[in-house]
Amino acid sequence: MDMTSSNTNWTDICPINDLTPDAGICALYNEQQVAIFLCKQTNSVYAVGNFDPFGEANVLSRGIIGSTEDITYVASPLYKQRFNLATGECLDSEEHKIKTFNVRIENEQVQLKEAS
Repeated sequence: MDMTSSNTNWTDICPINDLTPDAGICALYNEQQVAIFLCKQTNSVYAVGNFDPFGEANVLSRGIIGSTEDITYVASPLYKQRFNLATGECLDSEEHKIKTFNVRIENEQVQLKEAS
């Protein structure tokens, strides 16, 4: 449900208080499963596609957040490949990438928008 003005294309997903630090949730956005994470270390919210291209399943919201060399990533719960939460790039294979979404907090709501 789009609770924002149509000229901005931001969509309310959930209240920020619904997020647990360093854990993911799965939300439906424009008929796509999106994994949303609140990273305690960086105090940032990230949104990526929930689909793991290696395990071919929608499971990334159940992954583990970590960091290496100032890169915050989610490790897939299936085969443990790590995906950069900011760019979607796989840290373990240059051939794979996951979708990322623009995310912001507005009036205590997590909002998403398609990345350009």
